[in-house]
Amino acid sequence: MTKCSHTTAGAAARRGRRLPLRLAGLVALPVLVFSAACGGGGDGDGGAKDSGVASVPEESGAQDGSQDDRGQGDKDQGGEAKGKGAGKSAFYDAQLKYVQCMRSKAGLKDYPDPRLSGYLDWSKIDELVDPDGKGEEYKGGKNGVCNPEMRAAMNLEPERDAQKDYESMLAHAKCMRENGMTKFANPTMSGGNVMPGGEPNPTDPTMDLRSPAYKTAREACKDKLLEGLDGMQ
Repeated sequence: MTKCSHTTAGAAARRGRRLPLRLAGLVALPVLVFSAACGGGGDGDGGAKDSGVASVPEESGAQDGSQDDRGQGDKDQGGEAKGKGAGKSAFYDAQLKYVQCMRSKAGLKDYPDPRLSGYLDWSKIDELVDPDGKGEEYKGGKNGVCNPEMRAAMNLEPERDAQKDYESMLAHAKCMRENGMTKFANPTMSGGNVMPGGEPNPTDPTMDLRSPAYKTAREACKDKLLEGLDGMQ
C-alpha cells in the first residue's frame, strides 16, 4: 500500500465561533492541507453531495506541494524529510515537548497531554480556546512562542495514507449532514493534497461550532475519522 505524507495548517478562531479545524478566516495562512505523494484522477467535489468513495479525485490546474502554517512544508529547517526514520515514540516525545511549552511559555497550564498515538487531543484543546481571542491556542501560543516545538513535532509525524484519509473525511462529512449539519461540505483533492471539508465559507461561517446541535453531530460522527484526523474538518 502506498503511503503518503501530509502536513497540517494551523488556524485562528473568529469571534464567538471557532472555524472548522482551526482554519484561518481572513489571516494570511494557507488552508488546511494534507500533502500527498499519491496522485488521483477526476474532479474534486467541494459541495455537500453524498458521493460514494472510490479513487481520490483531483482538481485540474492545481499546483503540487504544500506548506504548513509554520512555513516549513514537508521538510524541516535541516532539509530532513518529514517523518523520515522517526517512529511513533519520537513523535509522541516531540508532541509532549510542545505541550510542555504551551503550559509554560504560552501560559496554558491545562493544555492536555497528547494521546498515546502522539496526536493532540483537540476536543480538550477546544475547551481552552478564548472565543474572543486570535486562536493562539491553536498556533503555538502568543507570538508563536512554541512554534519551534510545533515544527519539530510535525516533522516527526508518521506518514499517512492519503486515500484512507480522504475516505475517512468523506464518510465523516456525510455523517455530519445526516445528523443535521446540512451545509457540511465534502473534502476535496487539489494537486495531490487532501483539502478537508466542513464549513463551506470559512471567511463567513454559517455553522455555529459551539451550538448544542453541532456538538451533538460531532459526537455522533467522531468515529468516522481516523486517528490523527480529529478536528480536521
